[in-house]
Parts: sequence; C-alpha cells; structure tokens
Amino acid sequence: MLRFVASVLMVSGALLVLDATATLVWQEPISAVIASTGQSALEGQLSELPSGGGDLAAGASALARRAERGRAVGRITMPTLGRSYVIVQGVGTSALRKGPGHYSGTAFPGQGRTVAIAGHRTTYMAPFRTVNRLRRTQPVVLEMPYGRLTYRVEKTRIVPPTATEVTRDVGYDRLVLTACHPLYSAAERIVVFARLERAEPR
Repeated sequence: MLRFVASVLMVSGALLVLDATATLVWQEPISAVIASTGQSALEGQLSELPSGGGDLAAGASALARRAERGRAVGRITMPTLGRSYVIVQGVGTSALRKGPGHYSGTAFPGQGRTVAIAGHRTTYMAPFRTVNRLRRTQPVVLEMPYGRLTYRVEKTRIVPPTATEVTRDVGYDRLVLTACHPLYSAAERIVVFARLERAEPR
C-alpha cells in the first residue's frame, strides 16, 4: 500500500511539474484544450452570420444589435505574431474561455469609434500571450461578417486594472487590445492602441 501511495504521489508530482513547465514555455495545456474546442464551435457560428451587403456602417450596426454574449462576432488576426482567433461578444469569464472577447460597451468595427478586445495571456489558448511583441505600424486585422478592417499599431501602454479610460471614444475608428500584465499576473494591464488604416466592405 505504501509503495502504491508513493507511486501515485510521484506520478502526480511529475504531472504537476510538466503542467507548470508547459504553462511557462507555452500556455496552460488543459484550458488550451477547452478553448480549442470552443473555437471550433465558434467557427460554425461565424459562418452563419449574414454579410453587410456592402455597407460597412449598416453591417456594423446590425451586428451590434443582434450580438449575443459568448457567441462569435468576428475574427482577429495578428499577422506578425502568427495568431488568428474567432472573437466572442463580451469579456466575462465564460466568454474569454472561448477566445478574445469584444467589450460590449464599445463600438463594433466600422462605426467610427473605439473598438476594444480583451484576451488571456497564459490560459485558454493564450490568444494575447505575445501581444507585447506588437510594434508600431504592424497590422492587426479584424474580419467581420460585413467587412475586413486593417488597423496599424500606434503605441503600447502599461496601465493599472482600473484604467477604464483606455476604451473611451477618441473621435476616430481605433482598436484597443487589453490583456493582463506581466505574464502570470493580473497586477497591471498591457494595452495596444491601433488606428484604422483600411476598411473593405462585404
């Protein structure tokens, strides 16, 4: 019995070490599997959303009216980081387990105001893990049912979690990406600001 208990403890310890190592060098593996399953379901939802009929603003307004918390609304691609994920509506715990989430209090791309998206850095596929590597002028693309919008990074800031002013409207179509900072901590937030460069309606 003692040998059995010792073996179980050794195996459990080894698994914990492996999980911690994977989290440090890649991401938390168990939640990654959960998020990957969620992303697959979101792909189907995304394909069912109607296009904008060639009118960007009308398409954005229509999606804003029908968007449901936790369901797909678009896709974010960061070409220089090699990352692409389906975006869900909302930034609650359950929504962010599926992928990057659109702040429901902000505009949709194409409405001429601030669009804000949050994402995890170490769990649930860690979509924003390397967001700190985004540099000025690098592109971030939002593919919506009604259009494709390309933004260019302008700057990055580190702010306290209470700095809600980063999502305020500034008079033009701006993209704001937020994530916890530093890695493995929620002490601060890293915020990437990008400005719309090109919009292609569908």
